[in-house]
Amino acid sequence: MRTTSYTHHAHTVYEHRLDVPLDHTRPLGADNPSIEIFAREVVRPGKENAPYAVFLQGGPGYPSPRFGTFDSGWMNRLLQDYRVVLLDQRGTGQSTRMDAQSLSFLPSAQEKANYLRYFRQDQIVYDAEAFRRELAGEEPWTTLGQSFGGFITTSYLSLAPQGLKASLITGGLPGLVHVDEIYCLTYQRTAARNRVFFQRHPEDETTVREIAAHLRDTEELLPTGERLSSARFRQIGMMLGGQGRTDQLHYLLEGPWVTVKGQRRLSTQFLEAIADATNVAPIYGVFQEFIYACATPELHGTATNWSADRLAEEIPGFAKDADPLDTSEPYYLTGEHFMRRVFDEDPGLAPLAEVADILAQVKDVAPVYLPEVLAENSVPVAAAVYYDDMFVPRELSLQTGELMGAHHYITNEYQHDGSAYSGGKVVDHLLGLLAD
Repeated sequence: MRTTSYTHHAHTVYEHRLDVPLDHTRPLGADNPSIEIFAREVVRPGKENAPYAVFLQGGPGYPSPRFGTFDSGWMNRLLQDYRVVLLDQRGTGQSTRMDAQSLSFLPSAQEKANYLRYFRQDQIVYDAEAFRRELAGEEPWTTLGQSFGGFITTSYLSLAPQGLKASLITGGLPGLVHVDEIYCLTYQRTAARNRVFFQRHPEDETTVREIAAHLRDTEELLPTGERLSSARFRQIGMMLGGQGRTDQLHYLLEGPWVTVKGQRRLSTQFLEAIADATNVAPIYGVFQEFIYACATPELHGTATNWSADRLAEEIPGFAKDADPLDTSEPYYLTGEHFMRRVFDEDPGLAPLAEVADILAQVKDVAPVYLPEVLAENSVPVAAAVYYDDMFVPRELSLQTGELMGAHHYITNEYQHDGSAYSGGKVVDHLLGLLAD
């Protein structure tokens, strides 16, 4: 492991880089090269000998947070008791990246897809274990997993529980079922969030319908040059799943129009805001459904097969080609539902469209959760389950938590991002559950 250090706001910060195999289950070789994983360790004065806690970021496809200071939020709470390790999951941040540019060394879409099979939860767990052994030797550590980080934690509890002293999960207890069942529930929750939002701001429902109809008939270009479709516009519904982000969504929709040569057009400012709101990391788009493929041994042999796209046609309010001006039917913004057509429209994703198609049909990837192991779990687990979570269905989270014997903190006070929005209160509550 290669390490550098510096002082930041009185805290000692270590930057670690570690080479690991692409596939931890096979020896290194020409067909199994090494990749680099990065982690930033933060130590508060006086806590040089404290136990370790590793943070597992949500996503998939996003690096650990970069903090300007360490004196607020969940990070401040963890630093009171732990040396905190912020892991950049493989494919993100300063770890070996995954995007169209970094994959260009592989000539075919099939080879790229084969490579990406090793960027799921199981291999991230093995990366974390490699870091734990380097930093803590044989001592187990504590994990804090937010959203997808909770999915990784559940894989950790399945595949390497010996490395865990305790686990905290916020909005991230995964369902151990086929992705179709998960998306049926998230579509229902997203529809409910749409209804609440439109009841509060009925003028915004009118605006959403008018914009979608306008985009059907009129070419509007985003700053990156591609045409904005109604499907991509509807992705702003992701904002409905965050605490306080519904206010941002309302402000986004309050003034989208300008008149140009007597024609009603979307303003440049609005188009820029839509581009920002719908911009996603490539690995997020490619892996949004692939993280659910063959999730358990019982699901081996089943593909995701563009689940969100298929189910959208079956659930009122989400059909791709519905008439937005037909007010007899609901017309909703979408949530964490990634449509196939966006890969043809988004220039950041278009080079990976064929790769995503291949991954959507994969039926033989290694399972990431082992229910029989989780049923025998002895690692203390405390999990925040948000009652109205739009992205991780409460019903399935509670089933998984009960299977592993987790302490549940069920609350409707927060949405999916409650860990960050609460200023550390959620994490503090979970630590209290472990201490009881």
